Amino acid sequence: MKKILFASKNKGKIEELKQILDELDIYIISLSEINKAIEIEESGNTFEENALIKAKLVYDSVGIPTIADDSGLVVEQLNGAPGVYSARYAGKEGDAKKNNIKLLEELKRYSKPHNAKFVCVAVYYDGKNIYSEIGELKGEIIEEERGTNGFGYDPLFLPYGFAETLAELEPKVKNSISHRYNAFQNLKKHLI
Repeated sequence: MKKILFASKNKGKIEELKQILDELDIYIISLSEINKAIEIEESGNTFEENALIKAKLVYDSVGIPTIADDSGLVVEQLNGAPGVYSARYAGKEGDAKKNNIKLLEELKRYSKPHNAKFVCVAVYYDGKNIYSEIGELKGEIIEEERGTNGFGYDPLFLPYGFAETLAELEPKVKNSISHRYNAFQNLKKHLI
């Protein structure tokens, strides 16, 4: 069985990847399971650059084939912002409430709809091979938060074809349409 390290400590993302790769003969371990502190600075200008930085740094540190991803929200009217700065859009890393408030404030000067997409780039690196795949989920930003199932921008994001925001959808439904799911599904063909 092939062992692959997923460069993440996020339990939800790890479980999602394990489910997607379930039928392959692959054993997924996470950063939490290795006995090594690895500091990762996402200094890239694109999702792909950040995912590749993570994958290479982790592989070079532990020598295990690595999958890494980077993702965020891209809003058409904001010329792609918040983009790679999605998690720290309002300044402090991971303050979803402030990020959502800033996003809505920025969009006030534009008419609806506020077309947007979640983008995820997943990268596999094993010291010689690099595979990179993208996944997207298109929709629009609504004007007030709805739902409690999601995180980040999920309460503001209404996927095309749905009446519920990502935060209102059941996690199983969300995970079956998400940008991350699509990126990992696309990456799967390189791991067979």
